[in-house]
Amino acid sequence: MNLKFLETFVWVARLKSFRLTADKLFTTQASISSRIAVLESELGVKLFLRDSRGVSLTPEGLKVLEYAEQMMDTMQALKQSIETRSSKVGRVRIGVMDTVIHTWLSPLVAQMMDHYPLVEIELVADTSLNLCDQLQKGFLDLILQTDLLRQESVRSLELASHPMGWIVASNSIYNREYSGVADLARERIITYSKNSHPHQDVLALMQANGVMTPRLNCVNSVSAITRLLRDGFGIGALPPVLVAEELARGELTLLAIDQRPPNLQVVVSWRVGVEWVEEIVTLCQQVLEGYARKVGESYIVLAG
Repeated sequence: MNLKFLETFVWVARLKSFRLTADKLFTTQASISSRIAVLESELGVKLFLRDSRGVSLTPEGLKVLEYAEQMMDTMQALKQSIETRSSKVGRVRIGVMDTVIHTWLSPLVAQMMDHYPLVEIELVADTSLNLCDQLQKGFLDLILQTDLLRQESVRSLELASHPMGWIVASNSIYNREYSGVADLARERIITYSKNSHPHQDVLALMQANGVMTPRLNCVNSVSAITRLLRDGFGIGALPPVLVAEELARGELTLLAIDQRPPNLQVVVSWRVGVEWVEEIVTLCQQVLEGYARKVGESYIVLAG
């Protein structure tokens, strides 16, 4: 059903005149009559009665008017919502960890540019530890990282988590069977930067299996970790989602070891009182829902 025809019907009902409605909508009286005729044909009822006194609604027309006005109010509210968002100006400073950069950052930025075309987006890529520090000092407005922050001026919300895995180059010496984590720990392990949440989780898992001093090689770049793994320099402890394409092509292999580090959390944290930053938090949730549907639960698990 054409909304323009519904709008025409509402104005004819309000003004009780085809001619006045034509003037109101900057068109001809013939065009107004045509729209009403099409609407009546679609609905299968007569909407107006015409006589020497003008135009009046039929009983069916009265019923249609109630719904038509609701639909027009909804459309007006939608337009106002879009106009309000698109008119926002300013700058938002967002800090992002590597895992987000290599997964769902691009769709998030695309949505932000669509919702806030006049807003300047400033992105900072860094480790979770550094991002948390910059947020607390007021250098960033919102961050996407691994830790729930508990501070009076900061709010945090867990968005999702990524299952971890042990990943090797398919043609490397590391692509073999392992009896468990202790056996795996004899080899060179490549993982996230030192003292990061995933690094501490890997270390704790190793120690729980009797490996007190594992050979952990800490790298603060997902791109660098991926390159080292592809070139056969060790065993990667990272989320398989980061190397989904390499796994699909057979360049990398996910080792069949049940003992894995805990899922890597994705947390959004933001400063209280920053204008419309909570709208971006909602946008993050929406984008992640779409991303999760695309890649599946083996790669990402939504919180809650």
